[in-house]
Amino acid sequence: MAEISLKQLKAFCSVAASGNLGISAEQLFLTRGAVSQAIKGLEEQLQTELFERRQQRLYLNRQGQLLRPLAQQMLAQHQSILGLFVSGESMGELRLGASHTIGNYLLPNLLASSLSPLLSQARISLGNSTQLQQQLLDYELDLALVESENIAPSLTRLLWRQDEMVLIVPPNSDWVAETIDWDVLSRQRWVLRERHSGSREQFDYHLAPKLTTVAAVTELGSLEAVVRSVMAGVGVSLVSRLACEQALQQGWVRQQPLPQPLHRRLSLVCQPGSAALPVVKATIEALQCLTD
Repeated sequence: MAEISLKQLKAFCSVAASGNLGISAEQLFLTRGAVSQAIKGLEEQLQTELFERRQQRLYLNRQGQLLRPLAQQMLAQHQSILGLFVSGESMGELRLGASHTIGNYLLPNLLASSLSPLLSQARISLGNSTQLQQQLLDYELDLALVESENIAPSLTRLLWRQDEMVLIVPPNSDWVAETIDWDVLSRQRWVLRERHSGSREQFDYHLAPKLTTVAAVTELGSLEAVVRSVMAGVGVSLVSRLACEQALQQGWVRQQPLPQPLHRRLSLVCQPGSAALPVVKATIEALQCLTD
């Protein structure tokens, strides 16, 4: 059997992501015929089809799904070798993911900091912590900045900085006690992010078990919508201080002390092999120097 080439694996991974030979040809700077031939040659060498062809679109079949993570890993390792040993090799483009809290409230300042030369050419994606980890596992990202404590065992996690979680209430709330006990919190209507987000994880793990009941929950897909809903009097919420700092300063919402302080850790997460990529290594080192 002839050896599988990097060209074939690149074509396979590109078509697996796009589902279209023409789009992949443009991305790889090849002709449509060259991409098709690469896929055909790979299938012949493996003696199995890798795609189902339906309505002019290609979908990975079971065999293709098994091959995809292995192919992505090989391509990532190849890029790591080039970055480490090939003279004159550029650092390359960084594919960076950030959770919504980090992306909306920390990343703008990072882009304006000494990290600017590294991040100005980055492709940045926002998502919740679970989505970002899946993208890392699929080799669609090089590095992710996440809020979650639940990190996939196969990923490398580096602790980055701490973030305070605060209880916010409507501005006209009549709560006057320095602290509110768990019974009072059990009777509140909660406005929360969707499940699997970092903020919701903090509520589910640290607050919900202490409540006698959770009276009602309104789920929203963005932190801004959560804060604005609290401002409008819909309910109370547990959010990152980063997300509500402006609203607190403007008096749009009020902070109510929790029965006990709650902090979480923000992390830098990547595939073990990706940590050696020059652009990833440089970004991690720069981020660890900017912890304030």
